[in-house]
Amino acid sequence: MAARTLSYLSLTLTTVTAIIYSSDITQKGYEKKRSKLIGAFLPQAPGMDPSVPHERRTPVTPGSSSRYHRRRSSGSRDERYRSDVHTEAVQAALAKQKERGKMAVPMPSKRRSLVVQSSMDAYTPPDTSSGSEGEGSMQGEGTPTSSQGSINMENWISRAIHGSTTSSTTSSSSTQSGGSGAASRLADVMGQTHLENHSAPPDVTSYTTDSIQVERPQGSTTTSRSTPKYGNAELMETGDGVPVGGRVSAKIQQLVNTLKRPKRPPLREFFVDDFEELLEVQQPDPNQPKAEGAQMLALRGEQLGVVTNWPLSLEAALQRWGTISPKAPCLTTMDTNGKPLYILTYGKLWTRSIKVAYNILHKLGSKQEPMLRPGDRVALVFPNNDPAAFMVAFYGCLLAEVVPVPIEVPLTRKDAGSQQIGFLLGSCGVTVALTSDACHKGLPKSPTGEIPQFKGWPKLMWFVTESKHLSKPPRDWFPHIKDANNETAYIEYKTCKDGSVLGVTVMRIALLTHCQTLTQSCGYTEAETIVNVLDFKKDVGLWHGILTSVMNMMHVISIPYSLMKVNPLSWIQKVCQYKAKVACVKSRDMHWALVAHRDQRDINLSSLRMLVVADGANPWSISSCDAFLNVFQSKGLKPEVICPCASSPEALTVAIRRPTDDSNQTPGRGVLSMQGLSHGVIRVDSEEKLSVLTLQDVGTVMPGALMCVVKPDGVPQLCKTDEIGELCVGSIATGTSYYGLSGMTKNTFEVFPMNSVGALISEYPFTRTGLLGFVGPGGLCFIAGKMDGLMVVGGRRHNADDIVATALAVEPMKFVYRGRWIAVFSISVLHDERIVVVAEQRPDSTEEDSFQWMSRVLQAIDGIHQVGVYCLALVPSNTLPKTPLGGIHLSETKQLFLEGSLHPCNVLMCPHTCVTNLPKPRQKQPEIGPASVMVGNLVSGKRIAQASGRDLGQMEDNDQARKFLFLSEVLQWRAQTTPDHVLYTLLNCRGTIASSLTCVQLHKRAEKIATMLAERGHLQDGDHVALVYPPGIDLIAAFYGCLYAGCVPITVRPPHPQNIATTLPTVKMIVEVSRSACMMTTAVICKLLRSKEASAAVDVRTWPPVLDTDDLPKKKPPLLYKPSNPDTLAYLDFSVSTTGMLAGVKMSHTATSAFCRSIKLQCELYPSREVAICLDPYCGLGFVLWCLCSVYSGHQSILIPPSELEVNPALWLLAVSQYKVRDTFCSYSVMELCTKGLGLQTESLKSRGLDLSRVRTCVVVAEERPRIALTQSFSKLFKDLGLHPRAVSTSFGCRVNLAICLQVQSVPSSSPLVGKPHILPGVRIIIANPETKGPLGDSHLGEIWVCSGHNASGYFTVYGDEALQSDHFTSRLSFGDTQTIWARTGYLGFLRRTQLTDASGERHDALYVVGALDEAMELRGMRYHPIDIETSVIRTHKSITECAVFTWTNLLVVVVELDGSEQEALDLVPLVTNVVLEEHYLIVGVVVVVDIGVIPINSRGEKQRMHLRDGFLADQLDPIYVAYNM
Repeated sequence: MAARTLSYLSLTLTTVTAIIYSSDITQKGYEKKRSKLIGAFLPQAPGMDPSVPHERRTPVTPGSSSRYHRRRSSGSRDERYRSDVHTEAVQAALAKQKERGKMAVPMPSKRRSLVVQSSMDAYTPPDTSSGSEGEGSMQGEGTPTSSQGSINMENWISRAIHGSTTSSTTSSSSTQSGGSGAASRLADVMGQTHLENHSAPPDVTSYTTDSIQVERPQGSTTTSRSTPKYGNAELMETGDGVPVGGRVSAKIQQLVNTLKRPKRPPLREFFVDDFEELLEVQQPDPNQPKAEGAQMLALRGEQLGVVTNWPLSLEAALQRWGTISPKAPCLTTMDTNGKPLYILTYGKLWTRSIKVAYNILHKLGSKQEPMLRPGDRVALVFPNNDPAAFMVAFYGCLLAEVVPVPIEVPLTRKDAGSQQIGFLLGSCGVTVALTSDACHKGLPKSPTGEIPQFKGWPKLMWFVTESKHLSKPPRDWFPHIKDANNETAYIEYKTCKDGSVLGVTVMRIALLTHCQTLTQSCGYTEAETIVNVLDFKKDVGLWHGILTSVMNMMHVISIPYSLMKVNPLSWIQKVCQYKAKVACVKSRDMHWALVAHRDQRDINLSSLRMLVVADGANPWSISSCDAFLNVFQSKGLKPEVICPCASSPEALTVAIRRPTDDSNQTPGRGVLSMQGLSHGVIRVDSEEKLSVLTLQDVGTVMPGALMCVVKPDGVPQLCKTDEIGELCVGSIATGTSYYGLSGMTKNTFEVFPMNSVGALISEYPFTRTGLLGFVGPGGLCFIAGKMDGLMVVGGRRHNADDIVATALAVEPMKFVYRGRWIAVFSISVLHDERIVVVAEQRPDSTEEDSFQWMSRVLQAIDGIHQVGVYCLALVPSNTLPKTPLGGIHLSETKQLFLEGSLHPCNVLMCPHTCVTNLPKPRQKQPEIGPASVMVGNLVSGKRIAQASGRDLGQMEDNDQARKFLFLSEVLQWRAQTTPDHVLYTLLNCRGTIASSLTCVQLHKRAEKIATMLAERGHLQDGDHVALVYPPGIDLIAAFYGCLYAGCVPITVRPPHPQNIATTLPTVKMIVEVSRSACMMTTAVICKLLRSKEASAAVDVRTWPPVLDTDDLPKKKPPLLYKPSNPDTLAYLDFSVSTTGMLAGVKMSHTATSAFCRSIKLQCELYPSREVAICLDPYCGLGFVLWCLCSVYSGHQSILIPPSELEVNPALWLLAVSQYKVRDTFCSYSVMELCTKGLGLQTESLKSRGLDLSRVRTCVVVAEERPRIALTQSFSKLFKDLGLHPRAVSTSFGCRVNLAICLQVQSVPSSSPLVGKPHILPGVRIIIANPETKGPLGDSHLGEIWVCSGHNASGYFTVYGDEALQSDHFTSRLSFGDTQTIWARTGYLGFLRRTQLTDASGERHDALYVVGALDEAMELRGMRYHPIDIETSVIRTHKSITECAVFTWTNLLVVVVELDGSEQEALDLVPLVTNVVLEEHYLIVGVVVVVDIGVIPINSRGEKQRMHLRDGFLADQLDPIYVAYNM
C-alpha cells in the first residue's frame, strides 16, 4: 500500500544544543563544546575533523539518492538503520521550538512506589537484541557532568547522589532536551532557595499565606477519618528521582510561566449565553490552500491477460495440481526453533480437502437433516502457527460449497475484540466451527469437558478437521467442481474504527479474478517459492499465501508470529535457505530484522525478485523500506525488488508496485506539504521544509480495474488532480457486500462516482477502499492515509498514521517498547476531536528519559503537524490490548482510556495548548445600582428577593419560659417546678444509657461548678472559661455552671489522644484567642494536657489554670449570679469555617433565648417530646441543640456522640427506633457513615426490629449547600425500614446567624439545589449584591443577608481580619430599605417562589443556598463553586472517593482521593481533565491524586480547602501522583 512518512530521525543534535544553550556560554565556546559533545554520536567521514562545526558540512539531501544508497555509515547502530528521507524534519521542528524559547514542562511528581512499578520483569524479546553501544552512549557515565554546563554544580552532584540511593529505576544521568531541561531544573533550584519566605504569587482566592499557622488550625480535622499525614514529604520524590523539598510552588510557577507564552493566532472571540454559541467557532482561514487542478479522470489498469491454461475456478486448480503433481510441496510450516515442522504437498491438500468436504456435508446432523448445506457459513478457528490445517479446512469448505469465515482463536479474555467477532458469527448464522486438534485441546473447557460459550458468541458445534478424526469418503463420492460463479466464496472479517466487526463477502468469481490479477501483476510462475510472514487468515497473507499460491502451484514457506518473536531474522534466513523468489512482509518485520541484524555474513537476498510490503500505505513504511535497503543492499538485495502494495478488506488489492528488471527505474516519491494535506490538497514541499510528508508510490492500478478518487464526504464526486480523496475501485475482483447490512453495503460497494456536472462516469458500481490518496504522474497511486485513521481537529484533517510516524521519528528505540507500538486516536471533548497518543514504554527507560521523550514528541507533532496533542500516555510494556498478530487493538485501547482502565505509568495532558474553543472570558456587567427604578417591591422589573419566617411577636402560645430573660433562670425554674423530669440521656456505643440528667440534677451540678469557679478559679463576672470536654453530660453541666457564676463559656473540642501533635495546637489557639482566664475539663483530659506528647506539641507552661470538674466541692454557692443586662455575653461560639478561618462570634443572652424560642416554635418542642441528636456539641446549631434547647423547651434530648458511630454505625438509627423519636438531627458525616456502613445490612436491621416510620423530621445540620446525592441515597436506602422520603431535610446556618432555616419538608426538585422554604420564626432574609449592597430581584444570585433577634452580635476576634469583617453584623442596603440593620452571611444564594402554600394560603419563598462567597472561585470572569466541580469529578471514576478543588495563581487545582491501587492514579488525570472541560468549560491546571483521608474535613463534615491548599504548597500531602497539565 502506498506509503508516506516522516523518516526515523536522530534528535541527538537538538539534545546537545539544548544542553549547551541552557548554560551560559559564548558563541565560540558553544561551537567548540558542541562539536566535542556530538563527536561521539555522528558518523565520521574519513579525514573529517570532528571539531569542524556541523553547520559547515554538506548536508545529505534527499535528492542525492545515488549517493544516499552508497553511503554506509560507520557510526552507531542508531544511524545505520535510519532512513535519510528528510532526516531534518523532526530535528528542525525541535530546533525551531528551541529558538522560540524552551517550553519548561514541569515534570509530574510521583510516589516512589509508583516509580519502581515498571520493573525489568516485563522485558521480553525481540528487544534482547536491540540494545547496543550506540543506544546506551547517551546515558554513559561521563555525560551528565559535561552536559549540565555550569549550573550550580554542587547541587547537581548532591542530587545525583540522592537519585542513585533513593530508587532503583531512577537514573542520575540527564539527557535534557525539549520538555524540561536545565532551565526547568534551575527553576526547581530557585524554588528551593526562595520558598522559605512564602512569597507566593498573587492568589485569586484572596488569602495571604503569611498567617497560615494562625488562621487555619490543623486540628479541625474530624476524628471519623484518618487525619492527613502531613509532614511525610521524605517519602516523596518526583519522577526524576529527586527528593522533594518545597518544589510544588516552583513547579506551578514554571507551569504558569510556560502557559503565559503566546499560543497560536487567537481565534475570534465572543460570548453569547445560547448553548450552541457558547463555544468558539473555528473561522475558516482565508489563506488556507484550495484545490486548483483540473478534474481527474478515471484510471484504467492494463487488460487482464486471459491465459489459456488458467483454471476456471480455484477448486479446479487444486484438483489439477493434486492429481498431476501430488508430490509438489504446497506449504512448509516452521516450529519455534525455525526448523521445518511439516510439508504439505498438493496431493495431500487435495485428498484431505475432499475428506473435510465429505465429512462436513454428511457427518454433521442426520441424513435427513444435515447440519450444513451448501451456502451455509462455517467459522474457521485455527491458530497462527498452523497454516496447513487452515488451508485444508478452507479448501474443504470451497469444495463442499459452504462459506468459510476465518476468525481468530478466542484463547483468552485478553484477546481484544473477541466479543465483537462473536456478534459477527451470530449475524452470519454460524453454528459450526472447524478447528485443529491442538487448538481444540487448548480452548477453555467447563468441568464437564465442554467448550463454554464465549461472551457474545452464538452456540457452536466444534468440529476437528484432522484426518484421523474423519471418515473416509466412499469411492463414488466426488465433490462437484463448478466454474467460478456469483456465489459467496468466503467472508473476511474487518474491524472498524469503533471496534465493531463487519463481514466482507467475496464471491467465487471475484476470488478467482483477484488471484488472476495478482498472478499477472506479480509475475507469478509455477513452482516458485514464496516466504509468507503475514496472517494467512485474511488480507494480503490469505490472498498470496493461501489462494494465489495454489492457483500457480507455488511453494509457501509460512513463518509463524511466535517464531518472529523469538528470531526476527527468521524470514530472511528462510529466503536464503529456500532461495525464495517472493516474500510477503510488513514494515514491522523489516524493522525487527534491522534491529536484530548483527552483520551476519551468510545472508544472501539475491534470489528475491519481489518483496511485497503489505502495509505500504502506512507513513512509516517508507523509512523501513529505505533503511532495510540501506543495510541489505550489500547482501544482494536489489532496490527494484521492494514492492509496496495498498489493500483494503472491501476492495482487496487496490494497487501494487510491479517488480521490474530495470534497476535504473526509480520509484515514485512525493514530498508534500503537511499543511496542504490537512486541508485536503496536494502541495509539493513547502518553503520551510519542516512539515512535509514523504510518500512512496504503491504502483499502478490492478489489471482489469478502473480507479478514481472521490470526495470523502457527501456525494461521490470526482476530486481535482491536486486534491486528496477516497480511492474507489471498479472491478470484478472486489468484495460484494457487508454480510447482512444492506444500508452500509450500498454506501460502500455500490458507489456511482460522478463528475462536476453530475454525470456518472461508469454504469458499473465502484467500491470505496477506505484509503485516502491521489493518482500522481504516470498513473502511480499514492496513499496519504485511511478513512479510519482520519481525525478532524479544529476543521483540519490529520491522519493517525502520520502522527505515529512523527512520534516514531523521535528516538523510539530508546523509549518505546519494541520501537513500533504507538497508538494514536481521537476522543471528543468539548465539541471537537482531541488527539491522544499512547505508547508502550521500555522497561529499562528511566522516568526522566520517558518524560523527555514525551515532551519532545509533543513539540515534534506541534512543529510538523501544527496540531496539539491533548494527552500523551506511556503504559508499561506488554500491557496494551493486542490483535492476535501482535498489533495494537486501537478501539479497545481507546475504550480502556475512556473508562480509566489503561493504567499508564506516565501521562502528559496538554489541554491549555489544545483547547482553543473555550468561551471568551465573561466581562463584568454593570449591576443594578442606586439609580435603578424602584416601585413598591419591584426592582428593575423583578419582585425584590426577600422572605421571612413567622412573626415571633404575634404568636400566642403558652410558652412559660418566655417570662425569663436568661437561660440560667429557666433552668432554676424547671428545677423547682419539674425537678425529676429527665432533660438529657447520653448513650454509649452499645446503645445503653451511659448517664442522664434531670432538671434538679443539672441545677445542683451547675451550682457546684459555679462554687468551684469562684473559690478555686477566683474568677470575676464576665471572665472567659474554656470548656474542654468530650461530647456528653459534663459539658452541659459546666456550661450552666459558668452561667451561674457569671462567666462566659467557650466550648472547645478536646485534643485527640492518638493525634495530639495536630489537634492540640488548635485547642491552644482557641484558648489564647478567646482570652480564657481558666480551663475546665475532666481528669482524663487534664492528664493528657500535661503529658509528654502535649509538651512536645505546645508550650504547656503557658496554659491558664486548669480545673478538674470530676472533683467538685460539696457545698452550695452563697449566691447565684444574675446578669444585669440581657445584652451582655452569654457565650462565645468558636469554629473553623470551610475556608479555614478561626472565628468566635458573640452570643448575647437575648439572642440565645430568642434562638431557643425560635427553634421550639419551628420544631414544636414540648416537655413530652423526645429528640435524638447525633452532632458534635462544640459550635453552631449543634451546640445549641445539644446544650440549650432542652433547658428552654423542656423536651428530652437523647445524645449520641458521633464518634461512637465508628464502633457501631447503626447506633443512631437504633436509638431513633427504640425511643420512637419524631425529630432527629445529624451531620453529613453521620449520614455518610450510615449510608456506607449499613448499605448491606438493611435486612438484618429490619429483623432486629429497626423501624423509622415514626420519624417526622430528620434534619442535617450544616453550613453549606445541601448534599442532595447523599440525602437522596440515605432516603432510598432506609425507605424499606419505614423512613418517609420527605422526612429527610437540611438546615442552613452560618457564623452570623447559627440557624436561618430548619427545613421541615424538602422540596421535590430536579435541580442540584434544594430550596429551604421553612425559614425560622423571627428571621428575615434579603438577597443583596455583595459589591454594591443593593437589593436584588427574585431568582437573582446574590449574598444572603439576614435580620433576626438571634443574630450574633459580632465577632469576638478574627485573626488579622477585624477591620475587614466589621460590617458583617451591621450592614445596611445602599437603596430601598436603608434603615434595617442586616447581618451578612457570606453565602451566595437566591430566593424563589415555590408552589407550596402556608397556613394563610400564601405561597412560600424558598431559599436556595449556592455556596460560600469566600470559596467561590473567579475564573475566566465567571464565578464557580468548588462543590459543583467536585460533584462532576467524583462521578467520573469508581475509585474517586472524595475530591476538593481550589485555585492557585489562576490555575485550577483538583485533588482527588483514590480508593484503589496506586496504578489507577494516572488513569484519573485524563478523566478529571475531560469532565471539568465538558461540564464547566474550565481547564484543570494541576491534578493531585492522594490517599483516602488526606482532604481535611472539619467537625461538621465540611472540606477545609484552604488547609488542603496550604498543605499542597508546602509539600505535605505525600501525593501518589501530581500531574501538571500543559
